[in-house]
Amino acid sequence: MSDNYDLDSGPDPATLAAAQPESVSAKNPVDAVGIGPGNLDYLTPRGERAIREADVVVGFETVVDFVGDLTDAELLTCGYADEAKTLETFAERVADGATGTAVLMGDPNHSGYQFVGKVQAVVDRPVRIIPGISSLQVAASRARTPMEATTFVTLHRSGDISADLQRLREAVGERHLLVLPRPFDWMPGDVAADLLDAGGDPSLDALVFERLTHDDEAVTRSTLGDLADNAGGTSAEDTPFSDLSVLAVRAGADAREER
Repeated sequence: MSDNYDLDSGPDPATLAAAQPESVSAKNPVDAVGIGPGNLDYLTPRGERAIREADVVVGFETVVDFVGDLTDAELLTCGYADEAKTLETFAERVADGATGTAVLMGDPNHSGYQFVGKVQAVVDRPVRIIPGISSLQVAASRARTPMEATTFVTLHRSGDISADLQRLREAVGERHLLVLPRPFDWMPGDVAADLLDAGGDPSLDALVFERLTHDDEAVTRSTLGDLADNAGGTSAEDTPFSDLSVLAVRAGADAREER
């Protein structure tokens, strides 16, 4: 991506991705496919077809690795360091007439708009999102926190997250919370500590789900107060939880009875 951006001061590529609705009549779009939580049982048939029929597939290496065997397409993988260069190569292939598909973990509508916006900024075609199953949806099922009674926040993105944290502070105890933490400075323990500082009840049920739908899926059942004991640090060694975690904090009993 040729234009520089500073996620703390803008522009945030997610803003571009969310600037206007998709056109249902768009011709030859680039697909942005949510591949699910990493277990291919959760990859939708529509998403699989977009991957299988692509000439070139781009995404972070860990994401492409999950779906690489499903297609004969050219696979362009990246990390954060070479993301811009890789997307430029992808855009060149698309400009030359290739059918392009970008792949994202889970559902692009949950934490994926920054990458969608970066793709959209470099290609000369419209971008169409093909939703996937998110670990968030699986966590909601495991925690029995219906979406209509839940406040969802993703911290799993670059840039300022103060407004997102404020939404959680305002809802704690009154609504269920579902949070995608940010490795490794805003992990479940850090979020719990922040909620306690905002007046959250330390006895609220808190569940941390790790590697949902994988063979080594795990759940830690705790309370908000006990979970906050894990706060602090900025590296994987500073937390007992993996970077593939979802935090659920159930609403207080009084709030649930009112509903």
